[in-house]
Amino acid sequence: MAHHIDVQWMYCAYELTRKDGAVGIDGVGAKEYEVGLWPKLENLVEQLKSGRYRAPAVKRVFIPKAGSKTEKRPIGIPTYEDKILQRAVQMVLEPIYEQEFYDFSYGFRPGKSAHKALERIWKESMDINGGYIIDMDISKYANQRFDDTIPQDKLRETVGQRVNDGVIQRMIGKWLNAGVMEQGNLEYPGKGTPQGGVISPILSNIYLHEVLDKWFVEMVKPCLKGRAFMVRYADDAIIGCELQDDAERIMKVLPLRFAKYGLTIHPEKTKLIDFRVPQGNNRKGKGSFTFLGFKHFWKRSKKGKGSYTTKQTANGWREQRRQSPNGVGAFGIRRKRSNTQCLRQN
Repeated sequence: MAHHIDVQWMYCAYELTRKDGAVGIDGVGAKEYEVGLWPKLENLVEQLKSGRYRAPAVKRVFIPKAGSKTEKRPIGIPTYEDKILQRAVQMVLEPIYEQEFYDFSYGFRPGKSAHKALERIWKESMDINGGYIIDMDISKYANQRFDDTIPQDKLRETVGQRVNDGVIQRMIGKWLNAGVMEQGNLEYPGKGTPQGGVISPILSNIYLHEVLDKWFVEMVKPCLKGRAFMVRYADDAIIGCELQDDAERIMKVLPLRFAKYGLTIHPEKTKLIDFRVPQGNNRKGKGSFTFLGFKHFWKRSKKGKGSYTTKQTANGWREQRRQSPNGVGAFGIRRKRSNTQCLRQN
């Protein structure tokens, strides 16, 4: 796999790396790095393949938390050169895992979007007349984001099931162990993917694919009596079931499944919702849920039929983007062009 990464590949990674992001612990931005660019990229390739590259610590800063005037949340800022290298490795991993990821996974994948995830929920819910929705909270248990809680040993084991290239495995390990620098103090969290790293979204998707997606398709659905579906956008996920009994059975085993992989779903915020169309003379359905910044609910139309409705929440746009001033989202970094476009142009 690493043999694909040459200077031209690294230049494509450089082209795809944002030039207006905040600087890391070395204080070097895009303009400074452009001076003597090609020798730097050649050296970066050599350091990667020889194993001499040392992953720098991620700078941690705090920004206002969405929906709060007093609370702040931490974000990580890698160095600019490290962002380039992470992009290069991400470009190697993406086509491999895109063959395995399921089509109901929509977060930070080429050709996928939050809009398409919302459309999928609407279609699937209509097919089962609303049914019963399991609204999972796997991202903010104990005030931590999901990608800050992934056990690194289990993540490396999961990646190793598909990636046996020593160079790539070693580099991922270095990023996981790089540490976090906050006001001059270096910390080693011991859990989670690289904070603010370009590589983090695909690593988190790989882990949730193993923990949740494959389990649902291969082990859960064959045991259900009725129809069921799942939609996942990064660490936001829901499961819809036609029958209440099926939904209750899944609810019972979900905590055990997550515990097996060193994760915890919030016991109070993870809920089973009666999302059936309005019954009898009721104008609205019994339950509702919020997903990707939109509240989903049923109401009765003027013609007396059930109407699936969505309404953007007060913090809806923030919830969808979850993006800081340096462009780093809670689960990843937005891109300007696809990897394929860059490679074709060069």
